[in-house]
Amino acid sequence: MFGLVSLAAAEPTQVDVRVISKGAKFVGTSMGGAEITIQDAETGQVLARGKTAGSTGDTDKIMREQQTRHSPVSTKDAAVFHADLDLEAPRRVRVTARGPLAQLQSATTVSVTQWVIPGKDITGGDALTLEMPGFVVDVLSPPAHKKLSQQKEADDVEIRANVTMMCGCPIAPDGLWDANQFEVAAIVHRDGTKLEEVPLKYSGETSQFSGLVDAIEPGAYVVTVYAFDPANGNTGLDRTSFVVP
Repeated sequence: MFGLVSLAAAEPTQVDVRVISKGAKFVGTSMGGAEITIQDAETGQVLARGKTAGSTGDTDKIMREQQTRHSPVSTKDAAVFHADLDLEAPRRVRVTARGPLAQLQSATTVSVTQWVIPGKDITGGDALTLEMPGFVVDVLSPPAHKKLSQQKEADDVEIRANVTMMCGCPIAPDGLWDANQFEVAAIVHRDGTKLEEVPLKYSGETSQFSGLVDAIEPGAYVVTVYAFDPANGNTGLDRTSFVVP
């Protein structure tokens, strides 16, 4: 007599994924969220895809309260992506986050692999949380490929950029994210040759930094604006260009 071999039934398994900005809060709706992809690490099969939604979380809980190691910092409203997987067997999954989606010039990608067991939800505490390094740097002036029509206009070109944490958290002198602790500067090239590096100072408006570049010689200028935190190496940048005829 032969025994019957039954196929294992798929079990619903929930995985909650959060993305937290390095040195700051969760990447959520206010920054367009972060795109989350969950796939089988061995086969590449996509098991779930979506984006984080919700708030940046509780500032005091994340940034001010002293936490014991591995104690959760997320709250119910903190940005999250809920994935519902139907698993017939344990899977090693790769979870990838890309964002913030509202500022793609500063978007970056982080990923992690982890085993998931059918029926064993990953929802407790902060669940599966990825740390996203970087700053959101958005050059406001000059706009890309601006042609300066007058030599006087070219003599003092203002470089202005908006700089925030990846969660959109604001930067200001002596603030929770202290402008005095970050380095913001513009690297200037003309026709492919580096000319100078100009420090950008806090402009008096939250998260904005500015400085002047002398663009006396004709040519195509490319400006790379970066933000750097010497305390932990966190780095972000954006680029623009202008032409002096």
